Amino acid sequence: MTDKIIMLACSAGMSTSLLVSKMDAAAKMAGKDYQIFATSVSDIDNQLANTHPDVLLLGPQVAYMQRDVKAKTDAAGIPMAVINMQDYGMMAGGKVLAAAEKLLTEEKNG
Repeated sequence: MTDKIIMLACSAGMSTSLLVSKMDAAAKMAGKDYQIFATSVSDIDNQLANTHPDVLLLGPQVAYMQRDVKAKTDAAGIPMAVINMQDYGMMAGGKVLAAAEKLLTEEKNG
């Protein structure tokens, strides 16, 4: 059984697929059972309704959509943030995973 579901969203869901692989590897090395997947921003509504992710990370290339996406995630009770551009560019899966976990911890303690 998956502990947490982490959703990444970008323009088409393609550019984040490598980052998902790196995050998966970092989670496995840490002994964590997360479902991490990428989707396009146009599929966010569907994923929020059907997959019910625990956290949503927005690709920096679609950061301009943050306000609209945050309204949707707030309504669904899901924390969200924009992925750090440098971590995204370096495909730093461990750092992006840590950012997702921090959001989850803040939400739980918030």
